[in-house]
Amino acid sequence: MTSIYDCSDASELLTGMRLARQAIGRGELVVLPTDTVYGVGADAFSAAAVQRLLDAKGRDRTAPPPVLVPGIATLEALAESVPQPVRDLVDEFWPGGLTIVLRARPTLDWDLGETRGTVGLRMPSDTLALELLAETGPLAVSSANLTGQPAAMTAQEAEGMLGDSVAVYLDGGPAGEGYADAAASTGSTIVDATLLDHPEGKLRFLRHGVIPDDEIIRVVGAERCE
Repeated sequence: MTSIYDCSDASELLTGMRLARQAIGRGELVVLPTDTVYGVGADAFSAAAVQRLLDAKGRDRTAPPPVLVPGIATLEALAESVPQPVRDLVDEFWPGGLTIVLRARPTLDWDLGETRGTVGLRMPSDTLALELLAETGPLAVSSANLTGQPAAMTAQEAEGMLGDSVAVYLDGGPAGEGYADAAASTGSTIVDATLLDHPEGKLRFLRHGVIPDDEIIRVVGAERCE
């Protein structure tokens, strides 16, 4: 039976994190808090686990999940290249609510869905998420909800939608409280940086989220955004 572990309790935190690590290792799903919304995560390098994540949400392979990473070194390892504007964005907004789509290294042995050779990467600022990522490595993580439903802001909301399809629920309290406009905390801001390697290439906004567009433009420059 699926359990929700209250991570504000030291004993439940230890148990929940241990079981979460084990579940990820078995290719199962874990719900975890992030700084934006609750996410449902799977081993990014297990095609079966990623498919289980998509099935649990009711999504198909045309909507591949982004990948959460524990630090900048993992960004360098997963992305084919990291243009200077991306480095500037990472310096400014990571850890935090910015997902950056880049070309993935073609040698990576993974299957996230129909990515066309790209991957969305983010380093969250939630302590529990970072602790889990430090132990499991990169996780494919999507919002912990059924497709078409509002993103879960608590572990209980996630459990109400995903139920027994998830092995472990880590309860870190309400998500999104670190952002000035909590009502806007429906997820990270997503930008496509795959063209920034080209001199005339521009950054594209794919989803408006917790990091305001004008803050992204301030860092990258209006002439490099569209």
